[in-house]
Amino acid sequence: MNYENYDPSFPDQPVVDLYLPLWANLPAFRYKPAFIWVEDDSPDPKCDQSSTSLTYSQLNESVQNISHHLLNTQPLQRRDTVVILCSPGLELVEIIFASQRAGLLAVPISPPDLSSPKQNYHHLVRVLTQTKPKAAIAHPSYIIAVRKFVSSSSSDTKLVHLLENLHWISTDDIKTGARNSNLQFSPSSYEGCKADELYLIQYTSGTTGIPKPVLVTAGSAVHNVRTARKSYDLHPNSVIVSWLPQYHDCGLMFLLLTIVSGATCVLTSPAAFVKRPRIWLELITNFSATCTPVPSFTLPLVVKRGGVKKGTSPINLRSMRNLILINEPIYKDTVDQFVDMFGPNGLSPSAISPSYGLAENCTFVSTAWRYSSSNVPSHNKLLPSARLGYSGEEDVVQEDMDIVVVNEETSEAVEDGIEGEIWVSSPSNASGYLGHPSLTREVYNGRLRSKVSKCYVRTGDRGVVKGEERFLFVTGRCLDVIKLQDEREIHPHYIETAAQNSSPGFIRAGCLAALKIENTVVVVAEMQRSDQNDVRVLRRICEGVREGVVKEEGVEVGVVVLVKSGSVPKTTSGKIQRWAAKDRLVGGKMSVLMEMGFGVHYTFSTFGRRSLDEGNIKEKSEERNRRQKVEERDQEIFLSFSSAPTRPPLLSLL
Repeated sequence: MNYENYDPSFPDQPVVDLYLPLWANLPAFRYKPAFIWVEDDSPDPKCDQSSTSLTYSQLNESVQNISHHLLNTQPLQRRDTVVILCSPGLELVEIIFASQRAGLLAVPISPPDLSSPKQNYHHLVRVLTQTKPKAAIAHPSYIIAVRKFVSSSSSDTKLVHLLENLHWISTDDIKTGARNSNLQFSPSSYEGCKADELYLIQYTSGTTGIPKPVLVTAGSAVHNVRTARKSYDLHPNSVIVSWLPQYHDCGLMFLLLTIVSGATCVLTSPAAFVKRPRIWLELITNFSATCTPVPSFTLPLVVKRGGVKKGTSPINLRSMRNLILINEPIYKDTVDQFVDMFGPNGLSPSAISPSYGLAENCTFVSTAWRYSSSNVPSHNKLLPSARLGYSGEEDVVQEDMDIVVVNEETSEAVEDGIEGEIWVSSPSNASGYLGHPSLTREVYNGRLRSKVSKCYVRTGDRGVVKGEERFLFVTGRCLDVIKLQDEREIHPHYIETAAQNSSPGFIRAGCLAALKIENTVVVVAEMQRSDQNDVRVLRRICEGVREGVVKEEGVEVGVVVLVKSGSVPKTTSGKIQRWAAKDRLVGGKMSVLMEMGFGVHYTFSTFGRRSLDEGNIKEKSEERNRRQKVEERDQEIFLSFSSAPTRPPLLSLL
């Protein structure tokens, strides 16, 4: 091998893990930091974070020794499944790469707090039941918490049974055993995951349904990150900053992308960002970062809570080449506001990189970014997430990442300018859903009608291709589309945005859900202050929502429901779970402050609540004491001081 060739695309490796020893053995990379972990220790908004790092040589040596320890001192064999329950940090990075080198099937998930309410560990039950891991890797303190939970449980619950039957492996034991190994990597005796072998199970976000386990091969993963590397023009001089969860999707992909690119990645925890959003800008400044992936909700949050004036340290964003936005839809106004605020600090509009991805394609699908151009159009308030270009044209979507927009009913490709479902065919396609054969056939075997066609992944996302350069705009989710009585269709995020704009001082941004219930458009909106109980104020907010949506989108809202902060369910990446919001509303599980109908005669039972005529006298009396009803000629308003549970804090979701 020619060690003087510093091109990360030569030679291409069949799996991500094999890039690590390649870089570690190059003289210029041996002591280069691969990952840097930053702790934000001080609540004072000054840039005095402490950091630790792993060089390429250290990471490769640690991965080699940990993988050997897992296979030789633990009851594990190649192809066994392990669930990784570690907090974000360099230790998690080492274990993820070591699992691949050991040939294990890894299932990294966020370790839930077992002392929290039961609903917070439903996902853990789901993961352990579906993946049937042979062992769990966790920090010693978490293993102690698990044993305490098991011993103190009063009943033989399913979770207790699952935890008892797991073999628990302490990260301290792994690191101690690894330090005593001191093994050298040998390419000829590589026993890690092969390209055609499963190496990862990652769960879908749960935007339109219960999260599903996606099976990813090592070959699909390396193709995905190589495609992303070329699309974002990443290389050994790139510096990445990420606070995303490292367990799945984009947060995990950028760990792999760092190694394939020979770059340096600066990491911090989601908790650090939520606590103090400005830390993201400070890390970009201090490390002269060139690339950073963030959900689109990051921009308005930082504008509000993490701006230049929120701290004393200077902000300099001149080094930024790729500010990658990973959540669709991506509104142009939101991006423009962010660029206007931080343009004076060196942020170039050409750095904005609207992108598209999904778990069923490993993560990355496309980006509209081009290093040679900042001329990106908009469509119906949105920015594009791909540039399909002309056939045969270079610097567009890779030739083996085939994206088409399809009529959902006929399975025929639609003409540009017509909205349809986005289908993707690529070597990055995952292998299906674990334990869901019928759904796997439906989603992963899409074929275009009336022509010989390869298989496509049906993404469940709506999109439209516009313009001469064929920009792809991701407009929403197929299952979320609201069909109006005049035969029009509208994506709920447009209604939610108009509703939020009607009362920005009272309604929490990004915490609304537009739903259709019994031919009625219903808007559920979280209030910034849950102690707001002035009937006149709440009534004006409801009326403002109705008027704002009619004015901006021409849609008649039948019912507005104002709820307490934390009531509207979200995914870990901040997307609204409208299906779950509808279930909670219909099931009477929302913490409602007010419901107001417009030209619609309804009662609480319309949304599944107990009718005021039901129940015994005592329950009726309690309901009357808790609620105040205000009636108008064509309106009905209900006040509720409900004690229904709210959404867990953002940190517990991340």
